[in-house]
Amino acid sequence: MGDTGGRSSVPRQEPTTMQSSPPPQPARRLALYTLIVCLLSAAAAVVSFVRGSWPLGVVWVLLAGLSSNMTWYYARRGRMRQDGSVTG
Repeated sequence: MGDTGGRSSVPRQEPTTMQSSPPPQPARRLALYTLIVCLLSAAAAVVSFVRGSWPLGVVWVLLAGLSSNMTWYYARRGRMRQDGSVTG
């Protein structure tokens, strides 16, 4: 075991170029996040109603509705930007 002077007995391989998918657009990423919030708030509403906390359940339903609308908005905005319909 000694110093090889930076040489290796293993031949060096050139890195291969893998075609990876481009990162998601910001609008699409926001659509995904708001969809997750919508699903979680809908589940929280069900749990609240089952436990008998009606006022808290109503708040969770309202949050689910708001995040659902935001999901549709950002998904549509992402599609429009991808198609080139909207600039900026």
